[in-house]
Amino acid sequence: MNDEKLLDQDYWDKQYTSNATGWDLGKVSPPIKEYIDTLEDKNISILIPGCGNTYEAEYLLEKGFTNVTVIDIAPTLVKRLQEKFKSNPNIKIVLGDFFEHQGQYDLIIEQTFLCALPPEIREKYVLKMHQLLKEKGKLVGLLFNKTFESGPPFGGNKAEYEQLFKNYFDFSKMDLCQNSIAPRANLSCLSNLKRKI
Repeated sequence: MNDEKLLDQDYWDKQYTSNATGWDLGKVSPPIKEYIDTLEDKNISILIPGCGNTYEAEYLLEKGFTNVTVIDIAPTLVKRLQEKFKSNPNIKIVLGDFFEHQGQYDLIIEQTFLCALPPEIREKYVLKMHQLLKEKGKLVGLLFNKTFESGPPFGGNKAEYEQLFKNYFDFSKMDLCQNSIAPRANLSCLSNLKRKI
């Protein structure tokens, strides 16, 4: 069975209906929180794909950001998020496939979404990110710096990620995270990539 088929909407919805969400930190991850704290323009358009429980979006809204879009493929999760954020006009919650999503964003926040996707579609992911970002838009977030026996998550390392992104993005940063939560110490790279024109 091919990974892409296996990791479909049913697969991800079951993770939420059965609460099998071991990847969930229960809060915004410290490296992303720290990055958000450096952003001055609260009106930039931000996308969080494969958003999960989206503590990142919650933090952005708390900080006064006004144009946040989150997308996930799991209907159970999206329903919960719609309920949770129903009175907040500054967030748009989309049920859908990231690869079919249309829009233009200043910033895309990556919270190990790449590592939830089958490795054979990573090139497709990079092209889609490039398409969704505005000129000079940024892709910022966390990628696992570890190889897993099987996935998801599917890991990788800095050299692999640099190879993957180099044709479409300039690297502002691609370093081992220094401020991850304890269980993930030395397991993540923080990437800050700028879209090439």
